[in-house]
Formats: sequence, structure tokens, C-alpha cells
Amino acid sequence: MSEQPGHNSQLKAIAERIEHIEVEIKDLQEGRKEIYAEAKSHGYDVRALKAAISRRKADANKRAEHEAQVELYMEALASLVRP
Repeated sequence: MSEQPGHNSQLKAIAERIEHIEVEIKDLQEGRKEIYAEAKSHGYDVRALKAAISRRKADANKRAEHEAQVELYMEALASLVRP
């Protein structure tokens, strides 16, 4: 990269935008953490809630395929005796 005057200011602007986004992401992650804590305080199972949210985000066809595969494995494992 050449050291032209415009390049330094452009690079600085890009770096500042990235830093701003990183702060926003950190704030959003903290907000998500607080929401999960609130859910837990209301008696919800946070682990199940996270799984439900993950499933909602997934493509419907891929989710159906995955759940069918899991069900197939569960049926196969049902014949095995648990220790």
C-alpha cells in the first residue's frame, strides 16, 4: 500500500468503524446475557431456551432432516442398555 495522504485517513476511519462495531457487539452480548438471566429468574430452562432459539434460526428443511436423523439415532440407541 502506498503512503498517500488519503490512505492514512481512510485507514483510520476504517479502524474506528471496526472499533465502534466491536463495542456495539460487546454491548449486545451483554444484553443477551441479561435477557437469559431474566429468563432464568422467571424459572425458564436457559439451556432449553437456547436450543429452541437455535432451532428457530435454522432452515426448516435442514432442521427437519437433522431432527429425523437424531430420532433415527435415538431409536437405534434405545435397544442398547444404559449403564
